[in-house]
Amino acid sequence: MKEPALVIMAAGMGSRYGGLKQIEPIGKNGEIIMDFSIYDARKAGFKKVVCVIKKEIESDFKKIIGDRLSKHVELEYAYQEMDDLPKGYVVPEGRTKPWGTGHAILACRDIIKGPFAVINADDYYGRNAFKLIYDFLANTEDNEKNRYAMVGYILENTLTDHGHVARGVCTVDENGYLDSIHERTRIEKRDGCIQYTEDGAHWITLPGKSIVSMNLWGFTPSIMEELKLAFPAFLDKALETNPLKAEFYLPEVVNNLIKSKKALVKVLESQDRWYGVTYREDKETIVEAITKMQEEGIYPDNLSIL
Repeated sequence: MKEPALVIMAAGMGSRYGGLKQIEPIGKNGEIIMDFSIYDARKAGFKKVVCVIKKEIESDFKKIIGDRLSKHVELEYAYQEMDDLPKGYVVPEGRTKPWGTGHAILACRDIIKGPFAVINADDYYGRNAFKLIYDFLANTEDNEKNRYAMVGYILENTLTDHGHVARGVCTVDENGYLDSIHERTRIEKRDGCIQYTEDGAHWITLPGKSIVSMNLWGFTPSIMEELKLAFPAFLDKALETNPLKAEFYLPEVVNNLIKSKKALVKVLESQDRWYGVTYREDKETIVEAITKMQEEGIYPDNLSIL
């Protein structure tokens, strides 16, 4: 079985944050979130990293992290470009938004040949999460079903005080497998509780202990074929109903595979606090958290990739 690789989705430009949030310094010595993720991933056993980026940020990305990272891990790049579509499809006029997380993983289809984990570039997941997903990938193969995994977080551990967030809200069966996942694109703290809305007018309360996806997945290579099959069907609907903004969400593909009984997805629960920079005001929170972890010795003052 091939060594698990780590795929980092870094193509998003951070529209709500207002800049290239993936390369904002948050550590004592100018480290970015990805430095801590890759440090934790290397500790867990990952040796190969694939960064999914857009061609237009390649120069900045390599200067900030890529050139340094390549000295410590096997590094490859995949490019998520809007015109990377199946034969017969074209980008709708006026579309500027990327096609989403499922499309980001498809960008790696010619690079990834073994099991792999997926993370967002601008999320801090905690050390335990990488160990959980690496151990799963190193010891799992498809059988009569595709065997995948997801690191699940407690919803109240993943919120920001500065606006709304998107989360995949999960239901988990009695055996610890994902039963369903529903993408809620607007969740926020309201009046002392956690609520989401679909239309901006009606709000529905969510339990704070709900399990949510933060896009930390573990896949066997079979997911690539599933994504290839699902993408044209998504485009047929999207181009008719929402050509400028519809996204090919990775969780929706996984959800459909569970419903059709083609995949089993083990939920590996993390008690860690999630940190990210969805909004510019979030930066202070994660800087304080990382500084505290460095002071406590969880991370060295001068972070180096082992």
